[in-house]
Amino acid sequence: MAGGPPEAQDHPAENGFTPLERPVPRLLPHIDGCVLPSLGGFGRHQKHLVILTWIPALFIGFSQFSDHFLLAQPNSTCLQPRGNASNWTGVLPPLASASGGGGAPASQFKGNDSGEEPPCSCKEWKLELQTGLRQNVVTKWNLVCDSAWKVHIAKFSLLVGSIFGYLVMGVMADWFGRHPVLILSVLFMLVFGLTVAFSVNVTMFSTLRFFEGFCLAGLALSLYVLRIELCLPAWRFSMTMVASFLKVGGQLLMPGVAALCHHWPNRDDWQVLQIVIISPFVLMLPYVWIFPESLRWLLATQHYKRSKEMMLRIARKNRVDMSTEPSGLLTELEQELHKKPQRSCIVRMMSTRNLWKNIVVLCVNSLTGYGIHHCFARSMMDPEAQPTALCHADYYTMAGIAVATCLALCPAVGLMGRRGGLLTFMIITALASLLQLGLLNLIGKYSLRHDTVLRDTLNRKFSVAFSIIGMFSSHAVSTLSIFFCAEITPTVIRGGGLGLVLASAGFGMLTAPIMELHNQKGYFLHHVIFACCTLLCIICLLLLPEPRGQPLPESLADGETFTRQTLLQHGEQHLLLAKCDKDYSRVHDTPLHLTATGSATVAAATALAAVPASYALATGGEVIGNCAIANGV
Repeated sequence: MAGGPPEAQDHPAENGFTPLERPVPRLLPHIDGCVLPSLGGFGRHQKHLVILTWIPALFIGFSQFSDHFLLAQPNSTCLQPRGNASNWTGVLPPLASASGGGGAPASQFKGNDSGEEPPCSCKEWKLELQTGLRQNVVTKWNLVCDSAWKVHIAKFSLLVGSIFGYLVMGVMADWFGRHPVLILSVLFMLVFGLTVAFSVNVTMFSTLRFFEGFCLAGLALSLYVLRIELCLPAWRFSMTMVASFLKVGGQLLMPGVAALCHHWPNRDDWQVLQIVIISPFVLMLPYVWIFPESLRWLLATQHYKRSKEMMLRIARKNRVDMSTEPSGLLTELEQELHKKPQRSCIVRMMSTRNLWKNIVVLCVNSLTGYGIHHCFARSMMDPEAQPTALCHADYYTMAGIAVATCLALCPAVGLMGRRGGLLTFMIITALASLLQLGLLNLIGKYSLRHDTVLRDTLNRKFSVAFSIIGMFSSHAVSTLSIFFCAEITPTVIRGGGLGLVLASAGFGMLTAPIMELHNQKGYFLHHVIFACCTLLCIICLLLLPEPRGQPLPESLADGETFTRQTLLQHGEQHLLLAKCDKDYSRVHDTPLHLTATGSATVAAATALAAVPASYALATGGEVIGNCAIANGV
């Protein structure tokens, strides 16, 4: 073993180092392990920037939930019906009421049995809102009856714009950087958002809302990516959850903001509400100068000249003396300055073996979570209640469930990890969905056949209970799927990968206005399909890796090696194999077996002599003496 084959001694390996030499490990690719700790870790500079990413989360919450107020359906009263006006005398009773959030429009309500005109046979309407506003888009342009479909198109516009924004801005964030996408999104968000308030018709409103959603998506995505890339592994989840709390806070504050705009003089209060929602983004204009590009993205894409300036700036703000830094980080950076930047696109994901599967699984999870969330929200509403505009009880219930979800995610992920928490909440979602679909039918079919009142009461209470549990768990699934994707996607394509998952979430949210447009037809089948998807997701989640405590992957090669760990740890496997070893020293080989063993030994020795030492080192082998030992052979 001491001598070794002469070929391995006389000739250098193909990679440029001799078999006795080991390659010097590079420091720059190990950002979480070497670069950031050398710059002060999660220091003052990083904490200040993370706080700057939290502030817009509140304003994003305002914009994402503005549809509940700008496009809320009003209560409708017919003041002048079509036909012979002489047949109507005195004060007319209300003929129709348009539904709130998910109900049918006024054109779907039937007339009474007294032979009166149907509700939509009316020349003049009196429309009353219950959302804190005196007027919104629906009341301004009388979008009821035959024009009610325009309301759903306006709801589509913001969501569809967000879907396209996540896809396009994600690719741009990987190609041009996070900072340009953030600044462009803020500028155009102000332009299109403020122009929405001055729309002259519903077509202009819907078109501008599409571009507003597009810019809002770019803003939310770039902030999410920047926040993740600023943090060390121990801080990633907690910093992200603070932003989630602020976003839910925006949802909770929206009714109060709408109420403050109620008595604004000389202008429609819905226009004032839109201006109030968009104006705080002016505070993000100084981000052009105070918010830098992501150091992680600069290093991953080989922008080494800009990286050097950024590292010196971070070290100065964190009060770290880089001149006495012993790791040789700056020395290695100086040697890499001649390299040209290399950008990547999400399309390169298709050339990987494991990464694209992980992203597809998380896309399906996100789509299922948001899609089935609408099913639970619809089941929670009382179908026999008087249809109203926006019921604040339902609105605050959904916001409260979102707060409870964020509170539950923190200890759950801390105890079970990302994959364990996601799997647990997906199982709860599947159980709530299946029990709501199956158990309630069993109660009505096999029990309480004669007591219909008690049966209906139990069905209603069970349905509400399962809906609340399902909304809670499905919201957790969606939130955790997005965070999961941000952790396992490499830095070079993180924007595009996160954009795919967020766009899938947008498709899930798009199911709500689609069902409203069809007057909830096919609602049960819609729920059944998503319930089946939850069962499929439970199986696929077992294939995902566990990223808790792990450094973020930087290159596609890093993302490809980020695979699911085995159930047994390496030490446990070694111990298990050691226990299975038995003593065969007293067993004598037969002549035939000795001959076969000798031939195999000679063949193995010949093959080993032909294996280059560089290959042995690249595949996890060791060099003992002058011999390269490949994979323990």
